[in-house]
Amino acid sequence: MSTYRTSLKSLCVIAGAFLFFILAGCAQNPVTGSSDFVMLSEDSEIAIGRTNHPKIIAQYGRYEDESLQTYVQSVGERLANVSHRNDLRYRFTVLDSPVINAFALPGGYIYITRGLMAYLNSEAELAAVLGHEIGHVTARHGVRQQSAAQAANLGYTIGAILFPELRAAPSQNLFNIFGGALLSGYGREHELESDGLGAEYLARSGYNPNAMIDVIKVLKDQELFAAAQAKKLGQESQGYHGLFASHPDNDTRLKQVVAAAAKYETTKDAQINHDIYLTKIDGMTFGDSEKQGIRSGRNFYHLAMQFALAFPENWHVNNKTNSLQAIANDSVALIEIGVADINRKIEPQAFIKQRLKIDNLRNGQPLNSNGLKGYTGLFDVQGKPARISVVYLMDQAFIFFGSVKDKSQFAQFDQAFIDCANSLHRLRQDEIKLAKAQTIEVVTIEKGDSYTSWAKSSRITNSPLTQLKLLNGDYPNGELVVGQRAKRVR
Repeated sequence: MSTYRTSLKSLCVIAGAFLFFILAGCAQNPVTGSSDFVMLSEDSEIAIGRTNHPKIIAQYGRYEDESLQTYVQSVGERLANVSHRNDLRYRFTVLDSPVINAFALPGGYIYITRGLMAYLNSEAELAAVLGHEIGHVTARHGVRQQSAAQAANLGYTIGAILFPELRAAPSQNLFNIFGGALLSGYGREHELESDGLGAEYLARSGYNPNAMIDVIKVLKDQELFAAAQAKKLGQESQGYHGLFASHPDNDTRLKQVVAAAAKYETTKDAQINHDIYLTKIDGMTFGDSEKQGIRSGRNFYHLAMQFALAFPENWHVNNKTNSLQAIANDSVALIEIGVADINRKIEPQAFIKQRLKIDNLRNGQPLNSNGLKGYTGLFDVQGKPARISVVYLMDQAFIFFGSVKDKSQFAQFDQAFIDCANSLHRLRQDEIKLAKAQTIEVVTIEKGDSYTSWAKSSRITNSPLTQLKLLNGDYPNGELVVGQRAKRVR
């Protein structure tokens, strides 16, 4: 009982310290006018965005289409000019990533991926996404979230100094649960508030605020598709961060905040601009970029690095920033591929030992497929067998790592690991066209066109029929309508 009282007293001290920081760090919310707990000045907030912007560009890449960048900037500024913080200079950037996402940094730095733009179908929907992210900036959500996290950590630190028993794991876990629950709930309210602010900015700038609902449908459809894909791999899907409307109660709240924006409408003819948007994204890269290489079924082609290879049939391929990854269904096996410069004139076997620091290689054997020199062998990782293969192509070493979830299944997949390494070859002349990026093509639908016929000739390798329907807002059962404009992939 005395231990319980001591812990309770300690938590009270923490709560008191936490309350002190809240009272000491209050600032007026630009949206509501009420006091919010923040530990950063506006100058510091802007500095966060300015400092991290180059890091975002380095990680994702800026999409190299100045006309599209200018268009997105103009739509964003139209919304920002009617926002609660129109004194900030907002920067809207299209990122060269196929991932479906948009996000904001404090201080007015807002990003949308070309991956998300491909699935939007009007300027109003684009404005809805940007408006939602502007809402995060105007309400200072990022700063408030960070301030709450800092205060939670400070509170625990102070308590642990005053009461050493709080350093024990059970007390720390209790505090982590308390802080985590607080911040998790806080974030959900932020998302709904940003939806409401985005709808308000849409209405004030002449767009139809119901576009916010349309975007949620786009994201919901993507969530359903991603969940089905992830289920095949035995994984959990990760949706766009603003998608908290999957529960009927949240749908109701979203509709309420969007309906509330009607009072801000400045015109009876609110803009959608479907055709304008389709014209702007006509020719935009879809899926992988040539800089990172092109996935096509089980094959992968890289034009700049002049190589191609093949993964096992029906495995899911992830084209990551610094590596390639292939995962078998239910995630029972994995192949990870990286590339490193060859700096010394040593054999692949020596490369494995010297550069990869693998001394306990066993069952080693040379590889000599497609005229390339390589070496492969087995070693143990956390008590499970794994295969490492190194193949030289020009002045680079391609490193293939194969592993399994259950060591009893290793023999079942080991030949696939070897075959993948042996498939590496210099890009052939007839493969150059396959290494070119896919692009969005906007066409007027003619008689005889259908998603089924388009899918048969599409270069989309992952569920082309479903993807084409998703692109045009016709998922799951919609069909093309003669005379209308639609997106396909060439």
